[in-house]
Amino acid sequence: MTTALLALPVLLPVLAGGVCLLTHHRLPLRVLSVTVLVAVLVDAAALLALADDRGPLVLHVGGWAAPAGIALVADRLSALLLSVAVLVALAVLLFAIGQGTAEERSHETAVFHPGYLLLVAGVSLAFLTGDLFNLFVAFEVMLASSYILLTLDAGRPRTRAGMTYTMTSLTSSLLFLTAIALVYAATGTVTLAQLGGRLAALPDGLRTALSLLLLVVFGIKAALVPLHFWLPDSYPTAPAPITAVFAALLTKVGMYALLRTQTLLFPRSETWVLLAVAAVAAMLVGVLGAVAQDDINRLLSFTLVGHMGYMLFGLALFDVAGLTGTILYMVHHIVVQAALFLAAGLILRQTGTSALHRMQERTPPTAVVAALFAVPALSVAGVPPLSGFVAKLALLQASAADGHPAAYLLAGAAVLTSLLTLYAMARLWRRVFFATRQARRRPHGPGRHGPGRRATVLMLGAATGMAVAGLGVAAAAGPLAGVGERAAEDLRHPEPYREAVLDGLAEGGR
Repeated sequence: MTTALLALPVLLPVLAGGVCLLTHHRLPLRVLSVTVLVAVLVDAAALLALADDRGPLVLHVGGWAAPAGIALVADRLSALLLSVAVLVALAVLLFAIGQGTAEERSHETAVFHPGYLLLVAGVSLAFLTGDLFNLFVAFEVMLASSYILLTLDAGRPRTRAGMTYTMTSLTSSLLFLTAIALVYAATGTVTLAQLGGRLAALPDGLRTALSLLLLVVFGIKAALVPLHFWLPDSYPTAPAPITAVFAALLTKVGMYALLRTQTLLFPRSETWVLLAVAAVAAMLVGVLGAVAQDDINRLLSFTLVGHMGYMLFGLALFDVAGLTGTILYMVHHIVVQAALFLAAGLILRQTGTSALHRMQERTPPTAVVAALFAVPALSVAGVPPLSGFVAKLALLQASAADGHPAAYLLAGAAVLTSLLTLYAMARLWRRVFFATRQARRRPHGPGRHGPGRRATVLMLGAATGMAVAGLGVAAAAGPLAGVGERAAEDLRHPEPYREAVLDGLAEGGR
């Protein structure tokens, strides 16, 4: 039973995507896609419950034990992030169906659904894989499917953005493949459970070089400053649901890979000053970039770049409290970032423009859309008692307990970034939702007469679900913090993970 649970998050979307390609003229693809994601969500929740109760769960694919075979591993961290990621993917799919992104033309329908399911399969594999090479495979699966989704019915600007995204991702992939080759040459394995012990036996200079190389690789994937240049030019060009799922999931997969490899392969006993500086740079560059934007999607994209620094914040501290804060922030940000971009999609449809200065000349969006935007906007700014405040408070408490000068620098940058984020969101709110009286007498924007009533209800329902999920993260802060703390303990003390994957191999073989 456990074996099936570990296989299904990868296997089900891949098989369903193949069925979509072969039978798109005869099957209602939207029903199949939604059903598959509901099944994967239930499966991920079951994995989380089992992993939290029993410890790491392992599937040796084909019956071949690690390190010779491929291992899928679900521990508290991977199962928690997988559950949240699939929940967001399901909500975004419903929004896409309502908006028409998935249904506008028959040939696009046949491509969208398998591409979307393949993206979910890649995300699932990235969270569950137990070795570096299959992590590389997961990133390539996500790259192929995300390029398809990014360039559906694309004109010149979106095609150009897609090429920027693809070339940057391929560069990162080449660096990743190089890193895998170097790690294998130095240790004779790519299994994560084995690498920690073998890398510890290498000279310090070589270990540092490999650590920094993986930091660059996953820094590109996670859009960490100064490796973020591709994101603000790529994500805003896509349709709202595609931008939402990319912003919510793809950068977090990069952050998960960074979190997993740095803690498991290159453990530290003190604050990592280099990563602390990178976190401060990410927070400040991202939020200052957001303040300077006139386009709502670019503003939210720069906000995303800035708030990746909060996730680096906890990792830089390299203790249980800091890692707990990072995990809480990842859960919060996956949900809230999706909610923000879905609300932005509704704003764009009702105003007909993404430019803030032009929105002042249009009739403001409805009160429902205003509320759907306000909740995640206040959360990402860290306003209590929302989920962003809970996650940031955990990080600030961790920095106070750490006492290192770099920890205080991180705390100061985090507070300043929160204030600037609140300013950026307030500025956006004023321009979008408070038009002049003259503007209120003008006709609605061209996007006001969008989809039919049923489709609009589906879009509003998906966006509302994400906003409510963000409130749920805050309401369940206690249990989530407990799971996050246990997951952080697992990262700091990975012996159960290694034992579960290696399944009783002699110590000398590790």
